[in-house]
Amino acid sequence: MRVVICGGGVIGASAAYFLSRRGIAVTVVERTGVACAASGKAGGFLARDWNDGSPVERLARRSFDLHAQLAAELGGDWGYRRMTTYGGVAGFGERGRNDSDLGWLSPEVTVSRPLGSPETTAQVHPARFTAAMMNAAEADGAEMRIGAVTGLVRTGDAVAGVVVDGAEVAADAVIIAMGPWSILAAAWLPLPPVFGLKGHSLVFDTGAQVPAEALFLECRERNGAMQQPEIFPRPDGTTYVCAISSEAPLPLDPAAVAPDRGAIERLHAMCRSLSPALAEAKVVAAQACYRPIARDGLPLIGPVPGVTGAYIATGHSVWGILNAPATGEAMAELIADGTARTVDLSPFDPGRLPPLDPKRLRTR
Repeated sequence: MRVVICGGGVIGASAAYFLSRRGIAVTVVERTGVACAASGKAGGFLARDWNDGSPVERLARRSFDLHAQLAAELGGDWGYRRMTTYGGVAGFGERGRNDSDLGWLSPEVTVSRPLGSPETTAQVHPARFTAAMMNAAEADGAEMRIGAVTGLVRTGDAVAGVVVDGAEVAADAVIIAMGPWSILAAAWLPLPPVFGLKGHSLVFDTGAQVPAEALFLECRERNGAMQQPEIFPRPDGTTYVCAISSEAPLPLDPAAVAPDRGAIERLHAMCRSLSPALAEAKVVAAQACYRPIARDGLPLIGPVPGVTGAYIATGHSVWGILNAPATGEAMAELIADGTARTVDLSPFDPGRLPPLDPKRLRTR
């Protein structure tokens, strides 16, 4: 069997890893580079039980466990570690109360709510994790190919491959895992729409000033706007902070993604008010990325209706890094065995939503 995976982000890399472990020939086709979009610019936060009570519960719990298993088995350095997580508020004009003793924060920050313990929350460096999964897949025989997928090859109602930069690449199965750019495949397949929600982030060189504790805040900017910054210190001495979302149009090329005008400046001002450590630290990355979201907020994972051998795996929103391993494992089971055993994929059936009319497809 030959499988082509369209997309070299964390979902595509995870699917390639689990398929190649089963001895299946895999080719990953990526337009720009491994982890070039959200998979390289996300926070990398992992939570075992934050999706409990929702259809994503089993997927998240299985994936949280797989992250620990992969860190132990592959032995790569992608910054995996367990951590304590707190919640709090800032910017409301009152001196904060810092029950967690996070002394690197400004007095105006109040931190008093534990949100997770090392048993329930963890982190990875997303770009390094994605690269490690792709490298492990290649070690098992997977192939990485740079190019743009521009069409699907069919034999009747079954896939026979994809078109990459004008050349046909044969396949018995094709997985669409292009994040929000999966909407482009709606021109070839009956797929529901996938939207991109844009988020902004800064990465600071904080050295040893910020301990291994994640922080989720409700924050009021000086202009009165409410934001929800997330702060994730990393083992490499950097600290990642994200906030400020928008619905800016999705560019055709992931390499063309750039921050909205003024968004980085606003985020930097917010960081300076939240922490002296951030105010003094050098900015090593100022960036933006698009998170893929389906209309009902649930991932799209499974076979594409009416086209044998066509599959999709996207729409994980903010939980793409967390849920990638279990998604990849389930896709490998689905393609190799005909059914996913470890996770029930029925809530994520792409057929639950109406397909996009290709005439409405717009990109820039």
